[in-house]
Amino acid sequence: MNPGARYAVYGAIAVILAGSVYAIRNWQPSGQQQQQRPGGRFRTAQDQPVPTMAAGAKLADVPVYLDGVGTTRALNTVTVRSQVDGKLIKINFKEGQDVEQNYVLAEIDDTLYQAQLDQAVAKKAQDEAQLANARRDLERYVRLAATNALAPQQADTQRSLVAQFEALVQADQAAIDNARGILTYTKIVAPITGRTGIRQVDAGNILRSGDATGIVTLTQLKPISVIFTLPQQQLSQVSAAMAQRALAVEVYGADNKTALERGTLQVVDNQVDQTTGTIRLKAEFPNNDLFLWPGQFLNVRLLVDTLKQVVVVPTAAVQRGPAGMFVYVVRDDNTASMRPVTVAQQDETQAVITTGVQAGDRVITTGFNQLSDGSRVAIGEGEPGATPAGPPRTDQQRRRPDGSVQSDQPRRDGQRRSEREGQSRTP
Repeated sequence: MNPGARYAVYGAIAVILAGSVYAIRNWQPSGQQQQQRPGGRFRTAQDQPVPTMAAGAKLADVPVYLDGVGTTRALNTVTVRSQVDGKLIKINFKEGQDVEQNYVLAEIDDTLYQAQLDQAVAKKAQDEAQLANARRDLERYVRLAATNALAPQQADTQRSLVAQFEALVQADQAAIDNARGILTYTKIVAPITGRTGIRQVDAGNILRSGDATGIVTLTQLKPISVIFTLPQQQLSQVSAAMAQRALAVEVYGADNKTALERGTLQVVDNQVDQTTGTIRLKAEFPNNDLFLWPGQFLNVRLLVDTLKQVVVVPTAAVQRGPAGMFVYVVRDDNTASMRPVTVAQQDETQAVITTGVQAGDRVITTGFNQLSDGSRVAIGEGEPGATPAGPPRTDQQRRRPDGSVQSDQPRRDGQRRSEREGQSRTP
């Protein structure tokens, strides 16, 4: 090998060694790469604040509800049947009509029953005439017996005959009352105020007093009742609250959000169902808008108490750990402090805290996977539960002179398009 070629090889080896030394000196693990802060300071990725949301604890009056499932029942339900046999000649209602008490719903042919009443009246008139004649005879017999013109025994016999006719007239009056009552049964009236259902028989049919189906079912919808159940463990709480005041009851539909009707608790059943361990309760509702219907399944909420001015936080802020329930509270230096709490009660939206949090404390509601006691946090703007503020900008963003952030992505996309177009134009 000549001297020129040897020097060229030595020069190439020296360049390779220098590049390797430079690369080794400037290499760092990916987890320890640094990011530059404004002003020339550096921080690691582990020092980044955790983006999260927070809400303030506050004082509020919190109602205490007991939840159950119930069924709507009409306050009164009557199957209207005929009390006498006869031909149905007229129906005076429409299906689904609201009727008042004593409204004539239907009429039965009363010819036979009117004849029976007339017969009873005639029989009474006949017996009254015989009674009047017996009384006149008694008066004559008494005068004759007083002058010894007639035996006293005959006067006593006449007196017994008068009493017999008097009893017969009374029996006739009873027969008249019975016939008149049966005659009134030919007009079938509504026993209660309510709404008629589907008609079970048409005009022209022969009705029997023993028919089980009846003519129509009459249901009272205003007011209406709801029968619901609660666990037997809540019986003492309900009894104590009921002894102090009338308890309010609300019923909800399938969405369990909108209250359909509000009423009051009327009665607690006198025994516990041993098969289910529940107690039945009955509430009454005015149902003026007819939102409730017999047979309807409902979600029931019974108000038994109201907690006055207690500390409440969003339910999302309460977490459960091995040592019990806790929340993260934001300190003044924007660090998270883990505090154990005691929860009196909670629902889907808020929790009542008895110890661990005071009114005015800010509790964290999101981002728990990256949180620990003492972690730095970045509180995002918006309502609790909204998307928290995003992480610091990436290397694809650059700062404008006015301080706003501009992404490098559009510029890079334009460069890629230009390169593709240049390649397509190359022969």
